Amino acid sequence: MGKYDDIIDLPHPTSERHPRMPMANRAAQFSPFQALTGYDDAVKETARLTGSRAELTEEEKSILDAKLQLLAPGVDAAITFFQPDGRKEGGAYTTVTGTVKRMDSSSHEVVLTNGRRISVDDILEIQTEALGD
Repeated sequence: MGKYDDIIDLPHPTSERHPRMPMANRAAQFSPFQALTGYDDAVKETARLTGSRAELTEEEKSILDAKLQLLAPGVDAAITFFQPDGRKEGGAYTTVTGTVKRMDSSSHEVVLTNGRRISVDDILEIQTEALGD
């Protein structure tokens, strides 16, 4: 005689008060859930790559300085600069094209007509037809 021989042939118990749950709802209770809210976002943020700031040689610094001194208001330029990341160490190089409004010597920034302010210390390259590039 087996351990469950006395109940193996009994009908499945059903409640008269509570109807059986539909199969679609029954399957939903076993679907995966997100136990740690924000975990996926944290993994994506960690995986996001940032670059480091390039160190210019003395020759590159002098060329860039000469270009900055020749940059005048009203000149269209493509400026490549390092934009630090707001969330983690490092950043990325970005190129912005616009018209120079002025050079702000007090804050060491190039101000474009669209309101964008670019720190001179972050600039990697300046390209413009006015400078013969």
